[in-house]
Amino acid sequence: MIEICLSDKTYEIDFYQIVAAFYPGRAIKVYREDELSSSLQKLLREDNQSNGEQGEIAPTRDLMEGREVILYAAFYQERIILQMLLRNGQIWRETLDLNITKETKLHYKNGMKRLLYGMLSKATGSELPWGILTGIRPTKLVYQMLEKGKKEQEIKSYMRKEYLCSEQKITTSLQIADREIQLLRDIDYKNGYSLYIGIPFCPSTCLYCSFTSYSIQKFSDYVERYLQALEKEILYGSTCFPDKKLTCVYFGGGTPTTLSASQLDRLLGLVRKHFDFTHVKEFCVEAGRPDSINKDKLLVLKKWGVNRISINPQSMQQKTLDLIGRRHSVEQIKEAFHLARETGHENINMDIIIGLPGENTQDVKDTLEQIKELNPESLTVHTLAIKRAARLNIERENYSNLQPRDVSSMLQTTIQFAKDNDYLSYYLYRQKNMADNLENIGYAKYGKEGLYNILIMEEQQTILALGAGAMTKFVSHSPYFIDREDNVKSVLDYISRIDEMIERKRKFFEEHAGM
Repeated sequence: MIEICLSDKTYEIDFYQIVAAFYPGRAIKVYREDELSSSLQKLLREDNQSNGEQGEIAPTRDLMEGREVILYAAFYQERIILQMLLRNGQIWRETLDLNITKETKLHYKNGMKRLLYGMLSKATGSELPWGILTGIRPTKLVYQMLEKGKKEQEIKSYMRKEYLCSEQKITTSLQIADREIQLLRDIDYKNGYSLYIGIPFCPSTCLYCSFTSYSIQKFSDYVERYLQALEKEILYGSTCFPDKKLTCVYFGGGTPTTLSASQLDRLLGLVRKHFDFTHVKEFCVEAGRPDSINKDKLLVLKKWGVNRISINPQSMQQKTLDLIGRRHSVEQIKEAFHLARETGHENINMDIIIGLPGENTQDVKDTLEQIKELNPESLTVHTLAIKRAARLNIERENYSNLQPRDVSSMLQTTIQFAKDNDYLSYYLYRQKNMADNLENIGYAKYGKEGLYNILIMEEQQTILALGAGAMTKFVSHSPYFIDREDNVKSVLDYISRIDEMIERKRKFFEEHAGM
C-alpha cells in the first residue's frame, strides 16, 4: 500500500499520477492530514523545515506495518515540503522555495512535480521516459511552440528542464509535431469543423475495453431505436455550422460495422445527403472487428465515398485473441483485409496493442511480421492502458500471472518495424495507467495519414460529435480555448433523452456564436 497525505488536495491528481507511474499496480490511497494517526502526524511535523536529510533513520518501523511508502506534502505560499517514510524506517525530507501567485501557478505545480519525481526516482532507482508530463498531450505542447516560432534546441531545452523528458521522447515529439504542421498547412482547420458519429455496439466486449460499447447480441432490440434517435441528432447537426467547411467525417464506436449493410447504407446516405462534402478530406469508418465485416458492408462503404477504414486485429496471436474476448481468428483478420482490398479499399489502418496479458516481445514481433504481409497503409500502436471500468481491472486477480514483461522492448520493436517498412510517425497521445508510462503512436505511409486523428488529438479544430457517449469540442483560436459538451453514455438514456441532447447542443453553440 502506498499512502499519500496532502495538506492541499488541489494537486491530488498530479501527485497521484506520478506516484502511480513509479509504483505501477500498487494500491494507492490519498488522505487528508487530519485522517492520519496522531503518531504519524507528530512524526511528520517534527523538524519538517529541514532539507535533504535522506537516509535518516527514524523510529517508524512499527508505524509502517502494511505500508510500503507514506508520502506527505505540505503546500505553503512560498514553500513546498515533501517527506517520504519508507518501510525500513527511513524518512527523507526535501523542501523547495517557490512563490505561488495567479501568474506562477503552473510554475509552482511543475516545481512540486519535479521535487516529487526526484525523490521517487532516487527511492526506486527508476526514471520515467516522459518525466513529469501527466494529463498533457506532449506533441500539443511542442506543436504550439513550433507554431510560435520556437527553435528546435530551445524546445528541447525547455522539455528537458521543465518536464524532465528523455531525449528520445523529445525527439519523437518534435518529429511528429513537425509532420502534423506540414499536414495541416493545406487545411483551413481554424474555420472548419469535423464530424464524429458514434455507434456504441460491438460483437463482444474486450477484456481491456472501457469505451461506451454494448454487445450487439444483448442490445439487438435497441439498435433500431438507437438509429432513429441518432438520425434525429444528425439532422440537427447538419444545421449547426452553415458557414463552416466540413473537413473530416469519422464513424467510430464501438464498431460501426456491427450494423447491417442496410442500416449502414441508410445512415451513411443520410449523412451524405444533409452534410456538404465538397471540402471533406477524409471519410473514415472503423471496421475494427473482422467478425463484423462482409462484402456487402464493404461495398456500402465504397458506395458512399468512405476513403479510409480501420481493421484492428490488436494481436495476431490466437491465444491472446481468445483471452481478451475477440471472437474471431487470426485467419479471419487476414480474410477481412483481403476482402477490403477486393472491394476497392485502398487506405486501410490496422491497430495493435502492446502489453496485452501473457504476451512477450517475440509475440509482438510475430504479429508485426504477419501484418507486414498484408501491408496496410497505416499502423497504430497502442500501449495497453488499464482503465477502471475494464474487466481486466475489475477482475485483475484472475490475470495476475499474465502480466506483460518488458513493454518498453515491445515498443522499441514497433519503432524499428515502422522505420524498416517506410511508416512515418504522424500522431501521438498518452493515457492514464499506460504500461511502462509509454504512449500510443500512429504510423502511416507518406500521404496516408489519418487527418482526423491529428485534429482531435492536438485539439486544433471544433469537433461536432453525435451519438451515445460522444463529446463535442468547441475550439476557439482567438483567443485559444476549448469547451466541451458531452452526450449521455447509456444507449437507453440516449434514446429516451435525445431531445435533451439536441437542446443542450443548441444552447452550447449559441453561447459560442460568433467566436
